[in-house]
Amino acid sequence: MKGPLFYSKILLFGEYGIIKDSKGLSIPYNFFKGALKTDGNESESAIRSNKNLRAFKGYLEKLAVEDPELVRFDINAMTSDISKGMYFDSSIPQGYGVGSSGALVAAIYDKYAHDKITVLENLTREKLLKLKRIFARMESFFHGKSSGLDPLNSYLSLPILINSQDNIESTSIPSQNTEGKGAVFLLDSGMTGETAPMVQIFMEKMKNEGFRSMLKDQFIKHTDACVEDFVNGNVKSLFGNLKQLSHVVLDHFKPMIPAKFHELWKRGIDTNEYYLKLCGSGGGGYILGFTEDFGKAQKALKDYNLEVVYNF
Repeated sequence: MKGPLFYSKILLFGEYGIIKDSKGLSIPYNFFKGALKTDGNESESAIRSNKNLRAFKGYLEKLAVEDPELVRFDINAMTSDISKGMYFDSSIPQGYGVGSSGALVAAIYDKYAHDKITVLENLTREKLLKLKRIFARMESFFHGKSSGLDPLNSYLSLPILINSQDNIESTSIPSQNTEGKGAVFLLDSGMTGETAPMVQIFMEKMKNEGFRSMLKDQFIKHTDACVEDFVNGNVKSLFGNLKQLSHVVLDHFKPMIPAKFHELWKRGIDTNEYYLKLCGSGGGGYILGFTEDFGKAQKALKDYNLEVVYNF
């Protein structure tokens, strides 16, 4: 038995900002994927995943009691499948900011939720918000606090435009220019990052009034402008705003950038060969890069593994 595939995601813009109502743009990334399986696999990772699913099932049982109006699951079927060794077989790296827990949440909802909202129906804003609420509660098992966006992206496999916390829509983005020199790419930092401690640092910083006004006047302003530019295909303007955004992140989100990348980050801004930004909560995992000339960026970042996500 093998369930449908659920893909990883990339939050192109909006990390941290969406907590405070900035715009955001999240796209599916089909390079990594996962599926629920019951095929007698007894590898260490399958056994570990099965144990995690058992704990997750306990959490979902409680959730259904606490909020029966929100979501209910076929717990008996889930219990039976888990006892048969069900696990989540995934190529999505954990702690890399590309939504490993989001894909698992989407797979469990798809398989076991009663009265589920499906991709095939007319996805009104109300339905999208309800899905996001359900997924936020489900995914908080893994992170302590979740926006629900990662599972939503994985479940729908569509780009999601976040206008504000209560205003989200599926959107289309300009088709890729496969001949283009410009690119969005992932840079592998070679280390994993943990979401919860990074969010904790952010929440501590939010107690400082100076940080709060920087977030509103600079970070959110440039994030919103980048989202608008990207969705509308304004590449020239996008790179101007990206440079500003990369600068603000380097100045004010240093703890979220692994120390050995501070210099590399600054070099991109100084040379305009590439601009780096956080991919997810930071602290490790992938770093997101944007360049108008991928060849130049590759040369400048030759010591690192780069993966192209989108071509301009």
